[in-house]
Amino acid sequence: MPSFVTKPNNRQLAFDSERLGIYADRILEELNKIDKERLLRGVQSKLRRDVVTGEEISSAFTMSALELVTKEEPEWKFAAARALLTSLYKKAAVNRRYKSYPDQPYGSFYHLISDLCKSGIYREELLEYYTKEQIDELGEVIDPSCDLLFDYIGLLTLSERYLANDFEGRTMELPQERYMVIAMYLMHKEPTEKRMELVKEAYWAMSNIYMTAATPTMSNAGKKVAGQLSSCFIDTVDDSLEGIFDSNTDVARLSKMGGGIGVYLGKVRARGSDIRGHKNTSSGVIPWIRQLNNTAVSVDQLGTRKGAIAVYLDVFHKDILSFLDLKLNNGDERMRAHDIFHGICLPDLFMEAVEARGEWNLFCPHEVKKTMGWKDANGRPLGLEDFYDEEVGKGEFREKYQEAVDHPTLSRITMPAIDIMKRIMKSQLETGTPYMFYRDTVNRANPNRNHGMVYSSNLCTEIMQNQSPTVVEQEELVTKDGQTRIVISKIPGDFVVCNLNSIHLARAVPAGVLDRLVPIQTRMLDNVIDINNIEVLQAQYTNSQYRAIGLGTFGLHHLLALEGIRWESEEAVQYNDALYEKINFLLIRSSMELAIEKGRYPKFTGSDWDTGHYFTSRGYVDGSREGKFVTTEQWKELMGQVHENGVRNAWMFAIAPNGSTSIIAGSTASIDPLYELLSYEEKTTYKVANPAPDLSEKTIWYYKTAFMIDQHWSINMASARQRHIDQAQSFNLYVRPDIKATEFLDLHLHAWKAGIKTTYYVRSRALTIEECESCAS
Repeated sequence: MPSFVTKPNNRQLAFDSERLGIYADRILEELNKIDKERLLRGVQSKLRRDVVTGEEISSAFTMSALELVTKEEPEWKFAAARALLTSLYKKAAVNRRYKSYPDQPYGSFYHLISDLCKSGIYREELLEYYTKEQIDELGEVIDPSCDLLFDYIGLLTLSERYLANDFEGRTMELPQERYMVIAMYLMHKEPTEKRMELVKEAYWAMSNIYMTAATPTMSNAGKKVAGQLSSCFIDTVDDSLEGIFDSNTDVARLSKMGGGIGVYLGKVRARGSDIRGHKNTSSGVIPWIRQLNNTAVSVDQLGTRKGAIAVYLDVFHKDILSFLDLKLNNGDERMRAHDIFHGICLPDLFMEAVEARGEWNLFCPHEVKKTMGWKDANGRPLGLEDFYDEEVGKGEFREKYQEAVDHPTLSRITMPAIDIMKRIMKSQLETGTPYMFYRDTVNRANPNRNHGMVYSSNLCTEIMQNQSPTVVEQEELVTKDGQTRIVISKIPGDFVVCNLNSIHLARAVPAGVLDRLVPIQTRMLDNVIDINNIEVLQAQYTNSQYRAIGLGTFGLHHLLALEGIRWESEEAVQYNDALYEKINFLLIRSSMELAIEKGRYPKFTGSDWDTGHYFTSRGYVDGSREGKFVTTEQWKELMGQVHENGVRNAWMFAIAPNGSTSIIAGSTASIDPLYELLSYEEKTTYKVANPAPDLSEKTIWYYKTAFMIDQHWSINMASARQRHIDQAQSFNLYVRPDIKATEFLDLHLHAWKAGIKTTYYVRSRALTIEECESCAS
């Protein structure tokens, strides 16, 4: 055993073995199933030097607890978290120069705000909008007991990625202070008379882990850093040299700020197309995708990771075959882009042709516009990508597609549709992508289709908002006051912005707090729109016109296990249907109430919200699909209120992947089934065991893992949810590497027919997939 303990101020004290027992009692308090003596034996085995530091003692407790984590004894992960928490408390106390006590581990909140604002770590708004008395009052609201909700992996992730450090990397901010600073910053523009109560309400939602903010908000809110608060963006590339390079510049600027990017390239001419009348001169979309790939690698996200970009292309584009091979590990490397993600946009007609083993035709979008002569109301040329089927089995897209097929001079490539589908599935099994985007399903359900078209999705396939390219109008020399400048004029397109946060279902639902929680989440998301400063002006403009948000959920499997509902059951399907209907009702009502208070979004008039089509098309108001938690009469009343008052947000509901933030919350990710009963987080020198959340003799029977589950049940649940989600869901398929082609095809056909708007990754045990951190709300 050691003889001395060195304190942070270099004082040496005699080692007292009894204090180890006192410390163990403190971190094991209320963890009744844990054997204190086993923990102490592990700690003592690690303290073999004559002189140890307090930090080494804390680390010994942490590591000893982690070594004892098993499926049978998952509580040890909370013991490890408390040991880590003690270490954080001590570091913050030393770095901020205050005395930390076990019953009062937090120091002066005002001093933290004041010091970090002065040093340039926090934003000045925290002192400009809040008085010392108000900050002291909020400091009194901070509840250190909420830190005990974290397990080890959650607390470690929060401390390593999100808490504010000083410029020397020293711990300054503690977990509950991070939540309070986020709340203060998101509410700082609210009216003075209600600001404090709204801050407290937002803090309540986050500190109790009833919800999580998206990674950019968690990381950047209240901090004076280069990052912004939105998760990701979607650009639509114009078919011009200026449009392509401008888009690449915009992507670079947003990637630098930490955003994930989706890029739709379906308007860019195909390989071999003409340029200014010169035949066979276009190199197609692949070189431009490779350029985006280089941008993703060279312009990293705030110096922490390479940029994350997804590119989308239509299945009727002539370059689709080379597009599908982008990420394969064999073939011509000049046609590969390994650091990019890709998605494919699929009309109903293609899926019908796959199922019927029919033919499919590929076209160049530039040639289609030049040859077919289709125009919009303003005389602008249209391509096949600008149409969709307004009803299942009929509509403008299939009519225009047939016109293109029948045109005598329009060039095309004809091949069996199933051959393209085979290429899609081959790539998915090898790389996890392409994502599937069912464009007719998406656009039929778009509540703002009167104002535009949805061509593709974002990096994580859950965002569905109107898109259009930004067009360079003119460039001219202008001389004013003796200064000559080059002035570039652009017509801004709809450049999509994703603002995300998510409900922790396994905490919020059992606690019965959804009615209180959803309104504050909606306000937090809406405030991001007004606070955010996005460098790309068309994105800022689009954000202000539609005010789109994306409230999501995570912990679904965790909740089902707590409720004793098996994943593969009709009960689970019905539970999804009823739960997500309730969340949707609360969300729409919250947005309507915000519209009364702050005004409706500018493009509300004529939308499906305004006309009521949103409600009638989903069977909410005709009594045909009465919900368990929301009655038809309640929906009718809300439909009338929305027509009268409007809604604040054009789109509201989107289920993001929630990778890192669900880890912080100690729950299952997004809408995914549990991956393993006992997973491992790899650290530099050791592995950390992470049992399933709330794993017990009761819940283990309801935690059937992802690769053991019949994916058709997952599709059924996703289908039930989709009716209530105005955007989409990051929905993964889990398959065996040796899955038969017919079985794999059946999954895709089922997802399409079930009305799911997108599928995200195809996950196989043979694949390691890097995910977008930005969307991990």
